[in-house]
Amino acid sequence: MKYNHKEIEKKWQDKWFGEWRALFEASDVSLLPKYYVLIEFPYPSGEGLHMGHPRSYVALDVIARKRRMEGFNVLYPIGWDAFGLPAENYAIKTGEHPRVTTQKNIANFRRQLKAIGLSFDWSREVDTTDPAYYKWTQWLFLQFFKHGLAYKTTMPINWCPRCKIGLANEESAGGVCERCSGPVEKRNKEQWMLAITKYADKLLDGLKTVDYIERAKVQQENWIGRSEGAEIEFRIMNHELGIRVFTTRPDTLFGATYVVLAPEHPLVSTITENAQKEAVEKYVAAAQKKTEAERSAEGKEKTGILTGAYAVNPVNDEKVPIWVADYVLGNYGTGAIMAVPAHDERDFEFAKKYDLPICEVIHNPSPPPLTLRGGDETVTPLKVRGARGVMISAYTGSGTLINSGEFDGLDIESAKRKITEAVGGKLTVQYHLRDWVFSRQRYWGEPIPVIHCGTCGAVPVPESDLPVLLPEVEKYQPTENGESPLAAISEWVNVKCPTCNGAAKRETDVMPNWAGSSWYFLRYIDPKNEKVFADAAKLKKWMPIDWYNGGMEHTTLHLLYSRFWNLFFHDIGLVPVSEPYQKRTSHGLILAEDGEKMSKSRGNVVNPDDIVNEFGADALRCYEMFIGPFDQPVPWSSQGVVGVQRFLERVRGLVESCTLKVESDASLARVVHQTVKKVTEDIEAMKFNTAISQMMVCANALADAEVIPQELFVLFLKVLSPFAPHLAEELWTQLGHTESIIKESWPMYDAVLAKESEVELVVQINGKIRDRFTVPADMPDEKLKTRALASSKIQELVRGKKIIKILAVRGKLVNVVVQ
Repeated sequence: MKYNHKEIEKKWQDKWFGEWRALFEASDVSLLPKYYVLIEFPYPSGEGLHMGHPRSYVALDVIARKRRMEGFNVLYPIGWDAFGLPAENYAIKTGEHPRVTTQKNIANFRRQLKAIGLSFDWSREVDTTDPAYYKWTQWLFLQFFKHGLAYKTTMPINWCPRCKIGLANEESAGGVCERCSGPVEKRNKEQWMLAITKYADKLLDGLKTVDYIERAKVQQENWIGRSEGAEIEFRIMNHELGIRVFTTRPDTLFGATYVVLAPEHPLVSTITENAQKEAVEKYVAAAQKKTEAERSAEGKEKTGILTGAYAVNPVNDEKVPIWVADYVLGNYGTGAIMAVPAHDERDFEFAKKYDLPICEVIHNPSPPPLTLRGGDETVTPLKVRGARGVMISAYTGSGTLINSGEFDGLDIESAKRKITEAVGGKLTVQYHLRDWVFSRQRYWGEPIPVIHCGTCGAVPVPESDLPVLLPEVEKYQPTENGESPLAAISEWVNVKCPTCNGAAKRETDVMPNWAGSSWYFLRYIDPKNEKVFADAAKLKKWMPIDWYNGGMEHTTLHLLYSRFWNLFFHDIGLVPVSEPYQKRTSHGLILAEDGEKMSKSRGNVVNPDDIVNEFGADALRCYEMFIGPFDQPVPWSSQGVVGVQRFLERVRGLVESCTLKVESDASLARVVHQTVKKVTEDIEAMKFNTAISQMMVCANALADAEVIPQELFVLFLKVLSPFAPHLAEELWTQLGHTESIIKESWPMYDAVLAKESEVELVVQINGKIRDRFTVPADMPDEKLKTRALASSKIQELVRGKKIIKILAVRGKLVNVVVQ
């Protein structure tokens, strides 16, 4: 009889989310070891789930279900990141109030997630737009404010003219708005900031204590961008002023032949000579229209303009010209650099273009091919002082100092300190990271709980008055003047100062959509607490999160922000651990069948509802795990779903061949135990695709058997259950059980039976694969070598060559080294 997935899946979902809901609910009093599994909670867009959502959710659901069967008290929660720009833009598009559209979207998402059979603990559901939630977001913001980490200042920010909103650097990477993909420009605006830079070193140090995929660690490190160097002042000739430069290479100071200011540097207009003013102003105006990404792009042709002013190199009193160039950024270091073209590639390209002096000051004992001895007619000779030949590229490697006066012969590290001291500079550290722009001039966000008083200044809203409720408005669209729509609600804005009782005004900016998502994992632990954001004892029980999975695109945004919040909360005694996530993994995108990103405009979107309706939730779950390596982007395949559905149909039919009255066949038992072993290991390694592949092999072996010993089928059914839980529950019932398969223990495998009897041996010659064949898994190394050399392919390839040595790695490879 054909498996009716609609009927069966509804049956088990009704049980799981009805009378059996306690199966998925974490216990705060259980004595079982805890395990906290977390996914990035979604923002409930109007389109509903897309195919990328289930990939992460099902993967962590597999882990959560396995952990429950392993005897853990599992917390696998869900909630909604529903404030912010995406929700507001959808409301503007539809013409409905964001509160209405958000609740509609949440209801749809909730329906879709339950239809996939995800084992979330729905009793802990949170919604960032619920006043009971954002009361504590506001309270946590006030902790930043009271400790001096939240402040307001006027500064140039990234402004999206299309969305009419200020953006953090992380939200405008590449010079485009993360949300609308429109160009971003710079505007001076008063903004609330969070001083994340004060936590730069702690954020770096914390990465050494956690289990993150390497790519995520590297992206965090690069965004923080810690650079050790020195600040050195170049006196400006004919001015009582100096230019402070930050350099990571003070050892090359003798090679500095010009100074460059960023176009936005405040000294540009002051020091530029009259004859150059018009040209410099024109260049600066053009530079301000470019994005930082455009200005600092690799391979970009360097441009600049002379100011007409000169500075003095403090180490040798040489006169050096001052240029303005857009490859120097105003928000990094001091906004000024000393240019050392012999030892910095960007400076070299600039010097080559404008025929500026180049002075080699680092000697490399083994000159690389990019530094040529003697002349070369194909290379344009440059003005290189002290060089041993024509330089066609900057030398950035190690060596000792030359052409550096009394410092000649010093190694680079010694020279950095001594030269810095000699010119009165100071060793310091700079960061790429900038303080976080934390306010938005929008409607749909958490009101910032601050009151502005002419006498008292910025005053926190008393905790007893929290939450500051977001008022109902008719006009929630962004304003042309860049102010929040809240600014127009005079009865809401005008209040009494909590300190002096004088006339005052509420802050009308709201928080960014990152606010609620920076601490949601803490609220899951105690979501209904009205007295504190989370109970200390419960925080101690559940933190840190054991396994967190999310999109790779969030490893420099949400991950950095939420780690910062948690580090600060730990410092002031609110949470028990400094790092919130013990383990962080990421998944690749699900692409359209044509290999392009799914989008409505391309007409290539696959709707999860359609797949569940036609093929079933278990087919969707299994295919999302089978589609390819979990951390890689992979294209969707409709035919692939069909194949997985056939696999599940085959499994459904196996129960009819089960019997208690037969001894296990040795070869069949081997396949089943090998399957238990591989699935167990592959889940932990997130190799879900190979786990399912092995289950397909096992299902075929079981189907080929005349009768299936029930003990073997039970082992198979248990490892299948996290992937295809509806089918597993149904077949478990057909075997005569009345309770959920989730209550069963995760199966153990027989190590002897699970051991591979044969393996594929790879044979290499000088590290290159030349042959492969099957050998007994326990074949000794000497016999492996003999077998490899007996191969006709290998004999042909080594004929007439001297064999230096033969290396064998049992069960894997033999490498023949020849001369």
